[in-house]
Amino acid sequence: MSQPIDLYYWPTPNGWKISICLEEMGLAYNPIPVNIMAGDQFQPAFLKISPNNKMPAIVDPEGPEGQPMALFESGAILLYLADKTGQFLAENSRDRYATLQWLMFQMGSIGPMLGQAHHFRQYAPEKIAYAIDRYTNEATRLYGVLDKRLAEVEYVAGDYSIADMAIFPWLISYENQGQNLADYPHVKRWFEAINQRPAVQTGLALLKEERSRIKMDDAARKNLFGVQSK
Repeated sequence: MSQPIDLYYWPTPNGWKISICLEEMGLAYNPIPVNIMAGDQFQPAFLKISPNNKMPAIVDPEGPEGQPMALFESGAILLYLADKTGQFLAENSRDRYATLQWLMFQMGSIGPMLGQAHHFRQYAPEKIAYAIDRYTNEATRLYGVLDKRLAEVEYVAGDYSIADMAIFPWLISYENQGQNLADYPHVKRWFEAINQRPAVQTGLALLKEERSRIKMDDAARKNLFGVQSK
């Protein structure tokens, strides 16, 4: 029997990418909570695995050549798991790069821009009209890009892939990003189809109750958004 992969995780869009992926691939894993509101991401033991003090991260005890493999950065983890299992990433170059470009679209645009829209609309200590407009407008543009693509294909790269697993979690909070899925009928169709997948539901449920018990206070804000002193 394969040894489970250690998943350093908290239920956020980046964390959900990997819990969903592991569930879709049928891989055994051991969830290790990294409560980013409590500052777990700054613990020395975690920093040895994820030097950028961000989750998710994994440790695969059965990595390449049978040796343990530690990885941080969710995009890198998705690629690693796809290569490890031969699932959700095509082998032929044309389809593989079609998937990779949409994965990079998530890493470079969907995640950063939607995250900023969410932050300035929901969490910023003061309402900065320029920032709210800037990132809400960019979110609107990106939803439009995605909607146009999904008018042509069932999933972002054609077949269901790690690119869909990467993008989907970031759209769960669409209302907090100033968006209405009804404005993007192809995104809505895609979103609802993915949301109904059993593996996706299981991945989203991981540590859900633990997160719900945490309150957003000054200490949590500092851990999430502040600068950690050395």
